[in-house]
Amino acid sequence: MANAFNLTRTEQDGAVILALSGYLDAHTAPQFERAIEVEFSGGHTKMIADCAGLDYISSAGLGVFMSFIEDIRAAGGDIKLCAIVPQVYQVFDVLGFPEIFDIVDAQAAALERFRSGAATKEV
Repeated sequence: MANAFNLTRTEQDGAVILALSGYLDAHTAPQFERAIEVEFSGGHTKMIADCAGLDYISSAGLGVFMSFIEDIRAAGGDIKLCAIVPQVYQVFDVLGFPEIFDIVDAQAAALERFRSGAATKEV
């Protein structure tokens, strides 16, 4: 049986919050990819990936983030990551994501970064 993955969408202060939980791997990455695609094609360019419930991420899951970040930033938006648990953060860190993505401790901090107009990082 495949590992479970769940994605919940909410909106706050003009940002779309995608709360991720479970395992984001080759089997579940297409679900996450579709969610970002739907948001972006719907004109949403301020996105927060809340990773508090994410237990595991594979290269396929990481690839989803990378495949959208340039287009979203070119449209004036960003994807901010928050609440990453230590074992998942380690994967992001090893692959250099902290240099590319705005990673903060909590959803409220990510929302504040959008409100304050904090500069995005370079890809």
